[in-house]
Amino acid sequence: MKVIAIGCDHAGYELKERLKNELSKMGHEVVDCGTDSTERVDYPDYGFAVGLEVAGGSADLGVAVCGSGIGIGIAANKISGIRAATVNDVETAKWSKAHNNANVLCFGERLIDPEVAVEALNAWLNEEFEGGRHEARVAKLDSKIDP
Repeated sequence: MKVIAIGCDHAGYELKERLKNELSKMGHEVVDCGTDSTERVDYPDYGFAVGLEVAGGSADLGVAVCGSGIGIGIAANKISGIRAATVNDVETAKWSKAHNNANVLCFGERLIDPEVAVEALNAWLNEEFEGGRHEARVAKLDSKIDP
């Protein structure tokens, strides 16, 4: 069992609720970072919230959903230590863990079928980071670059 933070904006609310239920059925503890309706909100607030839960150690992994999965992923990636990946299918979900050790998975509710999202989430949760040649690259992702 893992602790998984999940959050969304208004455009990702329906898929977030579906994924939250699936995670609970799988036996995971779910930390819901909001939002709680389809009323308009700002996606960065929820991307930040998921990222902070994971980076702070309160959650093992995170899931974030908005209309495209892009904005909320950018927001999550602003948090040091977060490697958020926006995926649209099972294969990219697997690669995000195997090659990039993604610790936050992002979906676009407007772009992915809910059944595919559930399959991708399950694949990501069951995938292992390959390490090896990918370790140095992931270390670069975790480094800071100041302008």
